[in-house]
Amino acid sequence: MTSAAQSIRPLHVVFGGGQVGRHLVDALLGRGCRVRLCTRTPRNASDDFETITGDAMDPIWCREAASGASVIYHCLDAPYTTKDWARAVPQFANNLIGAAKATGARLVVLDNVYALGHPVGGILRADAALTPVSGKGEIRARATERLLAADARGDAAIVIGRASDYYGPRGRLSYFGDQFWSAALTPKPIRTIIPLDQPHTYSYIPDVARALAELGTTTKPVTGRAWILPCDDARTTRALINEFAAALGRAPDIQETPRWMFPLLRPFIPFLRESAEMRYQWEAPFVVDDAPYRSSFDERATPATTAVSETIAWARAHYASQAGGRK
Repeated sequence: MTSAAQSIRPLHVVFGGGQVGRHLVDALLGRGCRVRLCTRTPRNASDDFETITGDAMDPIWCREAASGASVIYHCLDAPYTTKDWARAVPQFANNLIGAAKATGARLVVLDNVYALGHPVGGILRADAALTPVSGKGEIRARATERLLAADARGDAAIVIGRASDYYGPRGRLSYFGDQFWSAALTPKPIRTIIPLDQPHTYSYIPDVARALAELGTTTKPVTGRAWILPCDDARTTRALINEFAAALGRAPDIQETPRWMFPLLRPFIPFLRESAEMRYQWEAPFVVDDAPYRSSFDERATPATTAVSETIAWARAHYASQAGGRK
């Protein structure tokens, strides 16, 4: 395709090239979109899309990076601490609202479900009130209010897509990430710090990316609200681990850390301190309802067998190369 032909296609600008952002670039390219990826760290050059490096905490850089955009995607995140979130989450929201207002672009925002708090009757729905029960959830709730208020004022057309806990290719920072695969791909026992036997919804990362692309490209009236993105049926974490183990051809050897040990471990393991307030999501049924999205777009999550197979293929390739690099 010539550069002239490319230039007349609407530009989709993705902020954040992490677990979801890079999948989103692929999903948009698959739809024939012209794509610009904006990240904090340099990326390998690509003939398929443009890349820009900068600091999304800077509102001027965000506006410049979004120049010419028809749609902006907010896939930015900060280190998993309440302190970092309190600083970055509202700033990211403000900066990308400003960028969308300056360009007239639709703003598609990736979010989690922390702002919604406890599921009512064990089921979390897209229209649930913002009733956070954690510090991180409170930060997310206030950001949601900013985003939807900006949409209501007419500053920008804004839509939020919510996903539950991730797994899948490139999901290195999820529960099914580095620590999990360092054990699962070896004879080591799989150690876990979360309860294993309550139903829990997990979101498959490529599904999340495809749904964000749909929210960005659809002509349907989707803005001014939050959607729960497509997800497979909830199952226990133990059941999902067993599916991975069976596909890997190994017996699941799962060792759950006793709860009484957590106070002893938290001073030495920062993640335990930061994740303690979110433990409620695994101590009772935590089922996310994606029915409104499915009915509006006739789109369902990837079947679990396919998702497990694709995740294992990625993990084998990624962690094998990582191990090779450490030799």
